[in-house]
Amino acid sequence: MDLLLGIDMGTGSSKGVLVDTSGSVVAAETLSHSVSLPRPGWAEFDPDRVWWDEVCHLSRRLVAQAPRGTRIAGVCVSGVGPCLVLTDEELDPCRPAILYGIDTRASEEIDLLTLELGPEQIIERAGTVLSSQAVGPKIEWVRRHEPEVFTRARRWYSSNSYVAAKLTGEYVIDHHTASQCDPLYETRHFRWNDAWAERICGHLPLPRLVWPSEVVGHVHDQAAEATGLPAGTPVVAGTVDAYSEGFSVGVRKSGDQMLMYGSTMFLVQIIDAYHSDPALWTTAGIEADTLALAAGTSTAGSLINWLQTITGGAAFDEITAEVAAVRPGSEGLLVLPYLAGERTPVFDAKARGVVAGVTLRHTRGHLFRAAYEGISFGIRQILDRFDDAHVATRSVAVGGGVRSDVWVQTMSDITGRPQLIPEQTIGASYGDALLAAIGVGLVPPQTDWAKIARVVEPRPEYRELYDDLYATWQELYPATKSQVHRLTEIATSGHQPIV
Repeated sequence: MDLLLGIDMGTGSSKGVLVDTSGSVVAAETLSHSVSLPRPGWAEFDPDRVWWDEVCHLSRRLVAQAPRGTRIAGVCVSGVGPCLVLTDEELDPCRPAILYGIDTRASEEIDLLTLELGPEQIIERAGTVLSSQAVGPKIEWVRRHEPEVFTRARRWYSSNSYVAAKLTGEYVIDHHTASQCDPLYETRHFRWNDAWAERICGHLPLPRLVWPSEVVGHVHDQAAEATGLPAGTPVVAGTVDAYSEGFSVGVRKSGDQMLMYGSTMFLVQIIDAYHSDPALWTTAGIEADTLALAAGTSTAGSLINWLQTITGGAAFDEITAEVAAVRPGSEGLLVLPYLAGERTPVFDAKARGVVAGVTLRHTRGHLFRAAYEGISFGIRQILDRFDDAHVATRSVAVGGGVRSDVWVQTMSDITGRPQLIPEQTIGASYGDALLAAIGVGLVPPQTDWAKIARVVEPRPEYRELYDDLYATWQELYPATKSQVHRLTEIATSGHQPIV
C-alpha cells in the first residue's frame, strides 16, 4: 500500500499525517511551538530549530507508524507564509525567519517602495498594495538595517521552500507563495517581475517557479538520515498553509471560498478572471494558471487565547457556557480586534484593539462574545469586498476555531452566509498529502477527498441587530485611528508617562 506524508508548519504547531490514496488517515502527530516576539512588531521563527527540527521529528514518528509492507510514496510540506528565510551557500540561516503579515517591522520600507515603484503600478502588476504581508519590503528592511546579513545571504526562501531545499537541495518556490512575495511577482502573467526583483533582491538569485503539486526533487541521503524517510522519496513543492488547507476541503472551483479559523483568520476565494482590489490580495492559485483572492486578519484565535489568559485561564467549556448565557449583541459591547495591528482591509500596523460601550454590567461572557462578534464583523467587511469580484457559491469553514460552535454560529449570523463544515478537519497537512498523491501520479489531478459533515445557517432573527451593530462597528476604527496611533507611538518609543 502506498502512503503519502503531509506536514504543515503552522503558527502555533506543526502537524503531520500519513494518508492512503483513498484519503483515509493512517497516523497523525502534532508538535506545539510558539512564535518569537523579540521586539514590538516583530514575529520570528528559528528555521532550523522550529521548522526543520519539527519536520524531522514528525517524519520519524510517522514513518515508524507506517504499517508493514507499505511505502512512503511522496512527501509534501506546507507552512506559514509568505515568510523570509535568508541563508548562506550551505543553507544555514543568516538570521531568524521573518514571518508573514503579523511581522510589521518594514512599515517604512513599504512606504519607500510604494513611492519609488508607484502604487497603481504595484496593484496592476503584483495584484495588491504593499503591506506587512509582502516579502519585498522585508528584504529591503534587511538590506537597510542588517547590511552584513544581506551581504552574507545567498538564497531566500519561504517556510515550505526552505524545507523543500533541506530535503532535496533544490532552490524553488511555488507560484502561489511567489505571488504573495509582492512586488517581486507578476500575478497576472504567473512570472517573476525581473526588473523589480533585481532592484530589491540585488545579488540574491530568484528561485525556480513551480506549482504546488509538482515534484521538485527527491530526498537526499543526508535528509533521509535526519527524517527517517527513504532516500529517493519524491518531494512535492507544497505552498502556504492556508491555501493547502483550502485545497484539503475542496476549495478549487471558481466561487469556492474558505474561511480558516486559526490564530488569525485567513480567507481564500477562487476567481475566474484577474481582479485587483487594494484591500485584498490577488494571488496565483494552487492549480496551474488559476487565480484567487485572499485576505487575512492579524488576530483571531490569538485574541481569544489572550482573553482566556488575562481573565484567569478558565477552561473553554466554562467560558463557552458563559458566552452562551449572553444574548447576541453583547448588550452593546463592541470590540475592534486589532491587538496586533491589522492586515485586511485596513493594512494598518499601528492599529490597536478598542473595547467600546463597556459598563459595570458586562461580564467575562460578554467580553468573549463581543470578541467573537468583532472578529466576525471584520470578516463581513472582507466578504463584501470579495463579492465585488465574484460572489461566492459556497463557503467552507476550516481550522481549529471551527470547534467553537458559538464562534461559527456568530460568523454566519453576522455575515448572513451559510458555512459548510467538513468531516475531516485535520487541515493543511491533509491537503499536503493530497498534493503529494497528485504530484506523484497516484490519484487523478481532480481528486477531492473532502466530505461535508454539516451546514451552519445564519439565524434571520438576529440580522437587523447585527446590521445595526455592524454600522457602528465600522465607525470605530476611523473615529479612534489618530488617538490609537499616538498610543502606539508612545508604546514603541520606550517612553512611559510620568506618574
